[in-house]
Amino acid sequence: MESIAPGAGFERRSRLRAGEVLLWLAIAAAPLYVPGHLVLASQILITALFALSLDLLLGYGGMISLGHAAYFGTGAYTAGLLAQHGWSEPISGLVAAMLVAAALGFAASFVIVRLSGVALLMVTLGLGLLLFELANALADITGGSDGLQGVEIAPLLGLFGFDMVGRTGFVYAYLVALGAFALVRRIVHSPFGLSLQGYRENPARMAQIGAPMAARLRLVNTISAGLAGLAGGLLAQTTQFVGLDALGFERSAEVVIILILGGGGRLYGGLVGALVFMIGRDVLSEANPEYWYFWLGLILVLVVLFMPQGILGGGAALLVRLRGRAALGEAAR
Repeated sequence: MESIAPGAGFERRSRLRAGEVLLWLAIAAAPLYVPGHLVLASQILITALFALSLDLLLGYGGMISLGHAAYFGTGAYTAGLLAQHGWSEPISGLVAAMLVAAALGFAASFVIVRLSGVALLMVTLGLGLLLFELANALADITGGSDGLQGVEIAPLLGLFGFDMVGRTGFVYAYLVALGAFALVRRIVHSPFGLSLQGYRENPARMAQIGAPMAARLRLVNTISAGLAGLAGGLLAQTTQFVGLDALGFERSAEVVIILILGGGGRLYGGLVGALVFMIGRDVLSEANPEYWYFWLGLILVLVVLFMPQGILGGGAALLVRLRGRAALGEAAR
């Protein structure tokens, strides 16, 4: 009888599937079919990465946050300030942005893991507002409402400069997002990730079986913050600008909407939500500049009413229904 190595099931589940490989190949081919919209494509990837960071915390860990932009903005300002003061090499600057945001997430986690419900919402919201006002008050450092000026990023690997067309920025964002998704896929299919999902479904039961959930929640908050900082740093480097909106409540609320739209706890919910939200916003604002928020709001309401688990959740439910009908048809023959 063939023996199965411990953890082999987790190893298999963490691998990219054929559909995912095709998805990432299709995204990589974006310069071929949307060559004039590479800046938007890179923005979608960055937003998807930001949504992925929240999904790890909310969709898998069950911890809601209304101040996730605190980590995103921290990463953006870290990368921007480093570049402004001469450290313009992009990869090391991006790593620094991730580490600083992760450190902030680790420090905040000692308070966050003790809270739930409304208290958790208020504390995360308060953290975001505090950092926003701090950045506004330190205008000599951050540029305040005028934004951080003089951010110049050196060519990637010393060869590929960041241009207005957005080719280098798209490739850079694509590679970072691909690596982050592969990492999170491995995390959520590991015993650690399954314990987070167990906590999301039944915190009391996880406490009864003796799982060290406080330490695991601190760790997932730290990882989530680091990924958000990675997205923020990526935005600062590809746009070469950092504004107060990177720390604003609107960005925190927007990423929650994107995650709900795509479907939380499904890994690619953030990517699908970012794609639909940002393309919809771009198209609607161009078609109807005055009332595009109305149409965007209507789309969100319809999605929540008819697909409460998001677009991916609704698609999965439809697929199960179609398979059930096909099975009944086969049985009737």
